[in-house]
Amino acid sequence: MDTGTKLTKSDRQSRIIAELRTTPTLRVNELAALLSVSTETVRRDLAELDERGLINRTYGGAMRPVSFEPALAEREKLMVAERERIASAAVSLVEPNDILMIGGGATTTIFARRLAAERDHLTVITHAFSIAVALASNPLHRVLVLPGQYDSREGLIHGPDTIEALQRYRASKAFLGASGLTAEGPSEAGVGTGLIYSAMMKRSAETVILADHTKFGRPSLSVFGPWSAQVLLVSDGVPDGDLQSAMQHNGARSLIA
Repeated sequence: MDTGTKLTKSDRQSRIIAELRTTPTLRVNELAALLSVSTETVRRDLAELDERGLINRTYGGAMRPVSFEPALAEREKLMVAERERIASAAVSLVEPNDILMIGGGATTTIFARRLAAERDHLTVITHAFSIAVALASNPLHRVLVLPGQYDSREGLIHGPDTIEALQRYRASKAFLGASGLTAEGPSEAGVGTGLIYSAMMKRSAETVILADHTKFGRPSLSVFGPWSAQVLLVSDGVPDGDLQSAMQHNGARSLIA
């Protein structure tokens, strides 16, 4: 496939990880053709990704690691420029004295850091320690951390207690990440996280999904909500195909960073 423009190393490695979400194993020559680069370049990328624990190298290729999605600490190293643009665009949607629900994730953490620097007097309800820590740097924000079971890999809280606590709150907007975006809706790799995101959508007047273009057309385990007129996608790319059709049909909007 011709990528149209030369991909950066970060782009290539993000694409490799994205491809392994849907195809358990890939050959070096297949990746070289997909990314329009030499097999030597692919091998170097695979070596780096394997060293970081994001993939498992095989003879002549790579395979998906046992974990379905890289941990938060590793995801934060990928698509950094794209996530920054998405976060910057999302901050423009926040109004004074908003009450927000923010889900955990690499992009939403960058978004929270920008909120701390660029906005004041917000009330934020979250289940993610990285979000709470980022916002706590600005004492003018009020941060409410939900109770529940701690997931050290993702740095977030989940479980029945988290869902129950969410029912006591109402928010003007929920800002959520996603592992995948399909015609069916945004989805998450973790069932527990998906349930929390679903509850946040129901308790918020509007939902803003922050996701880069590598999530387009990528199904993940837990679909946490449908596309609707109350959903806005903020991304660095323009949705196309079935995803675009489903969003338009259901009145969902998009903002391109």
